Formats: sequence, structure tokens, C-alpha cells
Amino acid sequence: MLIDIARYSKLISPKDTGHNEEREEKLLQRCPPGHEGTKLVEIPTTILDVSGAIIAWYLPDALTDATQKEIWAASDLLAPMLEESVKVDGNWRTNQQWFKPSSEDDVLTPGCINVSPVWFQQGHENQLDPQVSASLKGALSEKILKAIARPAAIATAALRVMHPEQYWAGLRAFGSLREKA
Repeated sequence: MLIDIARYSKLISPKDTGHNEEREEKLLQRCPPGHEGTKLVEIPTTILDVSGAIIAWYLPDALTDATQKEIWAASDLLAPMLEESVKVDGNWRTNQQWFKPSSEDDVLTPGCINVSPVWFQQGHENQLDPQVSASLKGALSEKILKAIARPAAIATAALRVMHPEQYWAGLRAFGSLREKA
């Protein structure tokens, strides 16, 4: 694609939410779409920018129907926590204004939870006593972890191929957690 993803990423900030039409127009002028029309892709594809940086992988049918059902079933277990996470006066991650109202037609409950190991400690100095994320301290925790084990293994294998540095950093982090636990 005729775009420079590194240049584009430097022009945006976390404050760019897509809700400021004037800001979006300026970004669109500075960073026009890098394609000429729409292209239908039906085979596994790697999308590169002008410098050869990988923007995306398209892997049709990479997840079997059975695996997709497994992921949806695990997602259903998260619904009560997701629903509780959205607050009228929540912070930037959980504020109700950033989520569309939930309805019976929703396939997935809107919300924001964190299941990252030692999430709270990552932003604090005391990392000597690792704790499980608050989201994983509930009654369904063991069931959730069992339900996501295989899909997580698939995602980890993809990460090993797509971003080896991040994969190895994750393994080092888990090794460090194991030593401290």
C-alpha cells in the first residue's frame, strides 16, 4: 500500500478518538488512504506499507468453526464482568459514553475488563507480591481460564510468527512472574 504506517502513527495520539470531525478531516488530508479503490482479497495475504512494514495479515479460515464456537463460549463467560465494568462515571476505559447501549441483539456484551496477570502491579513499584488481576478473582475465574486456554495457545502461536520480539518478551515476563510467585 502506498502509505507509511510509521509516519501515520506519529501523527495521531491517544486523544484521537474519531469523534472530532475537524481533527479527522485534517488527519485524512495529511494521511490519505493508500489504495486505489477497493480490492477483494480471498487468499491468505500480508499487507505491507511503502517501507515493507507489515500492516496486517489476512488469514481466511485460520480459525475453524469449532475454535470460533469455543471463543464465543468463553466470551459468554465474560459477559457478567463486562456488563459490570461499564459505569456512568467510569474512567476513560469504562465510561458509559464510550460504549453503545447493550441490547438483546448484542452478540457480545460491551465492556472493558483486564485479564492480564498482575495488571495492577505493572503500574506500581511494589512488584514483590504478584496478585491475580481483579477480573480473575471472581467465582467463574477457573472456568474462564480453562475456556480460553486453547484459543490463547493459538493466539500465542500466531504471535510467535507475527511478532517474535513480543512473544519472547511475554515468555520472559511469565518466567519472572513464576520466580516471584
